[in-house]
Amino acid sequence: MTSAPAATRDLDDVCIATIRTLCIDAIQAANSGHPGTPIGMAPVTYTLWQRFLRFDPADPIWPNRDRFVLSAGHASALLWSLLHLTGVRAVDPDYEILGTPAVSLDDLKRFRQLDSKCPGHPEYRWTSGVETTTGPLGQGVATSVGMAVASRWLGARYNRDDFTLFDFDVYAQTGDGCMMEGISSEAASYAAHQRLSNLCWIYDANRVTIEGHTDLTFTEDVAARFVAYGWNVETIADANDLDAADRAFQAFRAEDERPTLVVVHSHIGYGTPVEDTSKAHGEPLGPDGVKATKRFFGWPEDGEFLVPDGVLDHFGEGIAARGREQREAWEAQLAEYREAFPQLADEIERMQRRALPDGWDADIPEFPPDETGIASRDSSGQVLNAVAKRVPWLVGGAADLAPSTKTRLTFDGAGEFTPEDRSGRNFHFGVREFASAAIANGLALTKLRPFWSGFLIFSDYARGAIRLSALMEIPVIHVFTHDSIGVGEDGPTHQPVEQLASLRAMPGLLVFRPADANEVAETWRYVMQLHHEPAVLVLSRQALPTVDRSVAAPASGVAKGAYVLLDTDGDPDVVLIATGSEVGLAVEAREELAADDIGARVVSMPCSELFDRQPEEYRDTVLPPAVKARVAIEQASALGWARYVGDGGAIVAMNTFGASAPLKELVAKFGFTPDAVSRVARDVLA
Repeated sequence: MTSAPAATRDLDDVCIATIRTLCIDAIQAANSGHPGTPIGMAPVTYTLWQRFLRFDPADPIWPNRDRFVLSAGHASALLWSLLHLTGVRAVDPDYEILGTPAVSLDDLKRFRQLDSKCPGHPEYRWTSGVETTTGPLGQGVATSVGMAVASRWLGARYNRDDFTLFDFDVYAQTGDGCMMEGISSEAASYAAHQRLSNLCWIYDANRVTIEGHTDLTFTEDVAARFVAYGWNVETIADANDLDAADRAFQAFRAEDERPTLVVVHSHIGYGTPVEDTSKAHGEPLGPDGVKATKRFFGWPEDGEFLVPDGVLDHFGEGIAARGREQREAWEAQLAEYREAFPQLADEIERMQRRALPDGWDADIPEFPPDETGIASRDSSGQVLNAVAKRVPWLVGGAADLAPSTKTRLTFDGAGEFTPEDRSGRNFHFGVREFASAAIANGLALTKLRPFWSGFLIFSDYARGAIRLSALMEIPVIHVFTHDSIGVGEDGPTHQPVEQLASLRAMPGLLVFRPADANEVAETWRYVMQLHHEPAVLVLSRQALPTVDRSVAAPASGVAKGAYVLLDTDGDPDVVLIATGSEVGLAVEAREELAADDIGARVVSMPCSELFDRQPEEYRDTVLPPAVKARVAIEQASALGWARYVGDGGAIVAMNTFGASAPLKELVAKFGFTPDAVSRVARDVLA
């Protein structure tokens, strides 16, 4: 792209000044926010949007659009200004374009205020044009890797000669804070290994964080680090040099082997009169600072939220016109594709709606009664393969633990996702739990149906990304095995205790701990139909008896979160409530109590969140209010169980981090035996 003529250049400058001053005014009106990065990076971001980004503001969700991720989410005012100036249209939760502005000028004036479409950090599903929720530093760039992977996978599966339906690029704007976070290193390493040349990170190297200059703590050569990973590195020596920005993005587009890092040397709060640059980063400029900054940019000092004549038209003739043409060409191509490849077109349309293929669950196995049973990680692997064979866009892998978590897809044609074969459905994420979960988020945001797996104890490493999948309401499937002290000899470093309670505390996250193979099957059946909720599957390493459903309730009770598995004649004397491996223990304790004419009801509670949603009438049939004698049994923290057992009940749980020993010795030591549970039940009855 050649340099723009002088008249256009003048309009470019006016547009950039408009972005900057809208950000300044929004932050000042809120008396809260971060003006430095929006001011400093406005020219580079403007160049990307106006000249390169394949994005139609009139249809911000068309599937082959380029993705722009503001990983430095504290600079959200920059994104809000761009969404307003480019005329992005709002889309409702059902993905029907409404036609109203995604960000109005009134929204900008109410930046960081209640119900404004301009919150403090970008929030997915709240403001159209936001591709992912960002703010926790590092997660935006890591999520962008998942989006870039999805582009490659979608292209490999659906593109055909003369039909290029998927080839979108992914841009992520990041800063020093993201680069300090460990997750960015995990994600950058994976992206380089996968040779994701459709991925561009734009690094604002302004050398300032909240505490001050980065020399306080961050003196590494970031460019050299990325070269060592295997990235292409481009440099923009001056953030205000539009030609340099143009050349950098052209170089990214020309690169076909490596992801690209564009290092931008900017000055925090460029043009502000603030001597303390950390203040420009993290605080409004103040009335005098606002006026002085506007004077520097040749802007009317008192012109608040000013959008000069010609600015909106310029964006309309740039990104809007280009994006509309690209989107309409894509839609025309899809119409021809639908005629040539109707089955593949049907898959694409179902995927975009998060719908499932007809008969997707036809092969889910039913497991016969078995006293010895099967580990729930093993039954889960069987069910996963049965489902994935019929849902082509169900993809995923493990944080280097697939042989242990049983999440490898083994049917013919599953394959491995590699730089040589983008169609493979098994992903090898490496020992990178946090990045694995964030990449899975990126896959889900591009409408694939991802799962990833690890040991439950290491969910702690991935917690930030799990939280974002819940906050964004995207149906990622987080699979965790080695769920309890059943890990045995590995000891307390690997025995999860507090993780279940911690995950259950997260709003919008469904946590399942199935009791046997058929509960595993019903868990997958339920989870696959979720549209706006992520789920955690917590599975055992050790074998669990497969309940005889001819004498027990059907496993379909999983869909209600908890159900009466085995009951007594008449009202129960005591209710035993358990999850996972402890359900079998409750069944054994029930038999011991029956020998003393004590009637015990066994309640399996695989998902307390689902149970809590049921009508009170149903919950009372499972846990009768009149029966005060209740015992909850779980090889984890007792936190959260008191609301089910009440004042008259008891909880058999873990109060330490466990110990290293064979499983039989551990369950005896910590009271998870039929005899110990029976004694507790007798105590509460007394």
